[in-house]
Amino acid sequence: MGGLIFGKNRGIEYDFPFRVMSWAYVIRDRLLSPWRILDEFGIRKGQTVVDYGCGTGSYLKRASELVGPQGTVLAVDVHNLAMKAVNRRIAKERLTNVTPVRAQGTGSTLPDETADLIYALDMFHMIAEATVFLRELNRICKDAGVLIIDNGHQSRHEARSKITSSCAWTIAEENERYMKCVPLQGR
Repeated sequence: MGGLIFGKNRGIEYDFPFRVMSWAYVIRDRLLSPWRILDEFGIRKGQTVVDYGCGTGSYLKRASELVGPQGTVLAVDVHNLAMKAVNRRIAKERLTNVTPVRAQGTGSTLPDETADLIYALDMFHMIAEATVFLRELNRICKDAGVLIIDNGHQSRHEARSKITSSCAWTIAEENERYMKCVPLQGR
């Protein structure tokens, strides 16, 4: 299962790499306030937003504020430690509209057409089966929904090629930081 998500040599339940990443994100979050990027995505009150590959939950508080009390943020990740970190963050920051969702492989367990907006930041490079992953995101996205995805640690050319060849998304806009995609119909 880990090979499907992270490639042959990257497991999903290795605690040490996740802990190292978590500490790196603590430093990054204090220095750079990465959640400010969410203000560019067009998130509106009352929406259902999915933070796919949420990790430790760096973006959750801002997403929660943007969707407001009538909205929902679904924090999806494959890693058990991510779910523990998200649950701690939800309790500490009183994020009553945030729900953690443990993904199994590329499956999120979310119902079809759940999300108004999905963002997948700094994780796309870890997906071994990009087409399967992108089709899952298409399945959970509403017809009028949006996917915001960045390159992760791969070239823009490689990320764009994976998106286009998935036959699940069209890149509607892009800038140097991310691509805004709309779902192809005919699921």
